Amino acid sequence: MQCERCKGVIPADEDHEHLGRHLCEDCYMDVLSPVKNCDPWAIHCAKSFENMAGGQTHLTDVQKKILSILKENGGMERHDLLRQMGGNFSDGDLTREFAALRHMEKARAEKRGNKIFLRTW
Repeated sequence: MQCERCKGVIPADEDHEHLGRHLCEDCYMDVLSPVKNCDPWAIHCAKSFENMAGGQTHLTDVQKKILSILKENGGMERHDLLRQMGGNFSDGDLTREFAALRHMEKARAEKRGNKIFLRTW
């Protein structure tokens, strides 16, 4: 079976139905719990966890790479960052990782003219 959202192959026992559509597990989770960049509770939790860890932030390798690219370039548009991240990195991946960085107040978006740039905090 094929996921009606991402068009990926769904193993027979991992099919999820949502509003009449057959979805893979990842797409099903995305529609049930969409990513929110501006989420005050998530920001509070991220900052609390950082304080409990003695002010130390634990980032994934992907998050470190995103921050490094943004720092080197002084910010960039979303499509440019996606291109810099490489072939297997999707728009959905960037959305999830950027939301986590936003909640930790490590990265943010800003409007420059009529374009939106992603940049470090």
